Amino acid sequence: MSTGKKLVIVESPTKMRSIQGYLGDEYEVLSSVGHIRDLAGKRDIPEKDRAAYGKYSIDIDNGFDPYYVVSDRKTKTVSELKRAVKGASEVLLATDEDREGEAIAWHLLETLKPKVPVKRMVFHEITKDAIRAAVERTRDLDLALVDAQETRRILDRLYGWDVSPVLWRKIGSGAGGQALSAGRVQSAATRLIVDRERERMAFVAADYWGIQATAARSDEGFSVRLVRLDGASLAVGRDFDDRGQLKRAVVVLDEKAARALATALDATGEATVTKVEAKPGKRRPYAPFTTSTLQQEAGRKLGLSAKNAMSVAQSLYERGYITYMRTDSTNLSAQAINAAREQAVALYGERAVPLKPRVYASKSKNAQEAHEAIRPSGEQFRTPKQVAGELGRDEQRMYELIWMRTVASQMSDAEFETTTVTLETQADGKTAELTASGTVYTFKGFLEAYEEGRDERRRDADEEANQSLPQVATGDRVSLSDAQAKAHSTTPPPRYTEASLVKALEEKGIGRPSTFASIIGVILDRGYASKRGQALVPSWLAFSVVRLLEQHFAALVDYDFTAELEDDLDAIARGEQKRVEWLRSFYFGSGEHPGLRGIVDNLGEIDARALNATPLTDTATLRFGKYGPYIDVIDPADPEGKSRIVNVPEDLAPDELTAEKVQELIDAPIAGDRVLGENPENGKLVVVKDGRFGPYVQEQDPVDPDAVDEATGEVAEEAPKKRTTKKAAAPKPRTASLFKSMSPETIDLDTALQLLSLPRVVGTDPATGEEITAQNGRFGPYLKKGTDSRSLESESQIFDITLEKALELYAQPKYGARRASSALKEFEADPVSGKPIRIRDGRFGAYVTDGETNVTIPRGTTPDEITFERAVEMLAEKRAKGPAPKRGRAAAKPAASKTTAAKKAPAKATTAKKTTKAASTSRSEAAKKAAATRAANKAKKDAEEQ
Repeated sequence: MSTGKKLVIVESPTKMRSIQGYLGDEYEVLSSVGHIRDLAGKRDIPEKDRAAYGKYSIDIDNGFDPYYVVSDRKTKTVSELKRAVKGASEVLLATDEDREGEAIAWHLLETLKPKVPVKRMVFHEITKDAIRAAVERTRDLDLALVDAQETRRILDRLYGWDVSPVLWRKIGSGAGGQALSAGRVQSAATRLIVDRERERMAFVAADYWGIQATAARSDEGFSVRLVRLDGASLAVGRDFDDRGQLKRAVVVLDEKAARALATALDATGEATVTKVEAKPGKRRPYAPFTTSTLQQEAGRKLGLSAKNAMSVAQSLYERGYITYMRTDSTNLSAQAINAAREQAVALYGERAVPLKPRVYASKSKNAQEAHEAIRPSGEQFRTPKQVAGELGRDEQRMYELIWMRTVASQMSDAEFETTTVTLETQADGKTAELTASGTVYTFKGFLEAYEEGRDERRRDADEEANQSLPQVATGDRVSLSDAQAKAHSTTPPPRYTEASLVKALEEKGIGRPSTFASIIGVILDRGYASKRGQALVPSWLAFSVVRLLEQHFAALVDYDFTAELEDDLDAIARGEQKRVEWLRSFYFGSGEHPGLRGIVDNLGEIDARALNATPLTDTATLRFGKYGPYIDVIDPADPEGKSRIVNVPEDLAPDELTAEKVQELIDAPIAGDRVLGENPENGKLVVVKDGRFGPYVQEQDPVDPDAVDEATGEVAEEAPKKRTTKKAAAPKPRTASLFKSMSPETIDLDTALQLLSLPRVVGTDPATGEEITAQNGRFGPYLKKGTDSRSLESESQIFDITLEKALELYAQPKYGARRASSALKEFEADPVSGKPIRIRDGRFGAYVTDGETNVTIPRGTTPDEITFERAVEMLAEKRAKGPAPKRGRAAAKPAASKTTAAKKAPAKATTAKKTTKAASTSRSEAAKKAAATRAANKAKKDAEEQ
């Protein structure tokens, strides 16, 4: 029976709860929890359609028609939405007003097929007035935006699934066996990081000396710097190029000359003021935040990654504190301008704002996505103090940042005056000129509220901070003292941080700011880069990947070409280009552009060994192999040119592997096996070794005493034995890994024998007669009784735990009370379950739980970065998805045939688009084949970018 309620569908559970409160009982608000369907995997396509759609889930020959299926995780959500649609009097699709949001709305329409009127509801802030206004101002679905999103999705599938397999074949696996991937934006961003490291590796530092001294007049001292000798400029950092060569004719002081000049200046004791220049200046305030600039400032000022910044901003938006956080626009609405000006006047006085409101032009070409800038929501802004008790720490800091930037954007220019004083004196028979500069703000203007942070940048080492200068005039005499010669060296360009990488991507027009956070996350997950502090340090794996792409897919990683792709997607979103024609040109080529298919089909031979090699010196080459990077060193004295392998320390950045460091690693003594002693039970030697997976101890047959070095205890390497006729394999020697708390340098014989004796028998359970053993496993120390295992708190318990204590552990529930004290972080009660939220460390990493629902924390995010609000959101999203499908062989379902549906706006029929319904196929393939294809499908899916 119809309830007669109007159904509103949004993406987020958090947004759902906020909007429900504003609309009241006449409406029912539900969440789709993001996209409900996506391009199918190969196994989800019925056999009859696989010839056309099988490789990409796209019919390349028939207009690049996509094959969509409802995600397994969304079947429950779709069922709930369908039930709600049947009882609704009207459906309002209230997803975000951008490409992704418009596409989500279209997929909902195509999947739910409502029989009642359907409208598109859009809003940019979640306040009562904004939501009420949005209900009254609905519109039709924007099919151009849907086309743009679908084109982007198809483009990324074609790019990732054609290029990534080349990486798998020629480079292999990344860190930890992670499948490699290529992507339209991901590959260009990785190339940026690698290119910067290449600049650092090629950089040659230049050394130069300068002189600083203290000048004083009327007891007011200020710092001066020597800038010219006999009219010729002294060298500073910007006078040298990245190869350490001078770019112009200047005087370069060495240490001896600099110290002599400093002594001469001190001996002179005074100087004459020859020039005083005062120049007024103004600084304009910064535009309000866009997605990109918010990510940059959150990184600089709050130390948040791009991913965490977007997560915190999304929470603020969904809870009604800020406007929509995915925008390229710097424009503010009239009400926002008035609110900012009013607060500026209230806080800083009438002069704080200019006569006319400031208007900032948007750089976005896509008018459809050029919403309002990110700002506090409402007609009157709440100050950070007013919301302090309502927000978590990161949310509070983020809100204050957005509030300050918005208010400052409408404030007056800052006014300043920069004064430069030039002094002259004689030193060591030469005319020496020294200068000092100082800036004084005569009116701070917008700086009262806000000043933008800076990325790390190259600057002269002798650049002086601004200072206050005394009143002096031309001809005045000042004292000169404390002259010091200072050594300087030019520095390489800084590595990218997340903030500066986001800025570079935006400046080059690569990708959309809303995707930057996920792109950086993929780069880190794939092992293409790691973070050292805030800096992104590329791995040698990234060098191999970028080298392959540059040599064989040059157009696809060309920065200008990648930016042009984004412009084309914007043109499709504006209705200026057609989806099918554009995809045909990209894939099959046109004019001078060969197209993706032509590039992949004509790759030719790829030398994998050369691809994974970086020459370091004449005899040393860095190679990237199955287990990571290593140095291949050729012995020039060996007539056969044999080489040996030298390990590369994990924490060594590529630019730190200089020729000097390479030689140091080559010359380092090779650690041999250290003999700990003899096992008295069997007479075998116990040796500690360092293996691929860490240090371990091993039993070996006794060796000739002369082969053991008495000083080091190491076993000399035996000459290789000649191969004889094949015999039965000898039993493998007993081995045992060292505990994390143990060191191969300090472990003794008794401890080694304990390790080799594992598993240790603790005793017998008197109730069952089963033996209980203590041992170390892949996931840490544990007890085992038959098939029942229990985790131990520490490795030392393996040797210490008593039978009584072991029986106590087995008497407790396997999961529950005994883990109550293991929380890494605790929050207040979840608003839905009413139970406290905790972050725990589990078998597969840290996870959020309220005791009923568990959510694994995504890779790249630490428990410290999870706020209470984010934890609530994660739990809500997990509940909405329902329980994970059970593994194992499922009952075969009849394959659903692909149907054709019209792609239309809710009110009127429009352009027809061929779509499909979810389809599941019979799993009658052999288990071996299914296992092999499962890994390949997952790697392909991971290869695509969002």
